Amino acid sequence: MHISAKADYGMRALLELTSVYLEEPSTLVKAETISEAQDIPAKFLEGILRQLRQTGIVASKRGAAGGYRLNQSPAEITIADVVRALDGPLAAVRGQRPEDVEYAGPTEHLKEVWVAVRAAMRDVLEHITLADVAANKLPD
Repeated sequence: MHISAKADYGMRALLELTSVYLEEPSTLVKAETISEAQDIPAKFLEGILRQLRQTGIVASKRGAAGGYRLNQSPAEITIADVVRALDGPLAAVRGQRPEDVEYAGPTEHLKEVWVAVRAAMRDVLEHITLADVAANKLPD
């Protein structure tokens, strides 16, 4: 599995917001603060935060007193939610769902491998939340 820079930066930004949310859920954090804390390029981060806002993971407010915050409890946001919001489906084969690819001859069972890979990724990513990562409560 390839973790894109967008997904990595998005997770890091969301974990910054998680730490603030756990103190006071309504507190807004400026993108610049997140960028500096996590050493994320500011322009790239703005695009990531825009995508996360469009998918409802974060909320934002404009203006001098504005910023970003989680739109729901970090216990309700899974890693899979974040990856899908930023990069699309968890597992694709040349842009297609694993069930939709066709192979012939000695490769005919490769489709089942890709389906199993997606299932394994879902099993991990759909069960770990931002709150789990922040509290270091990860599965073995």
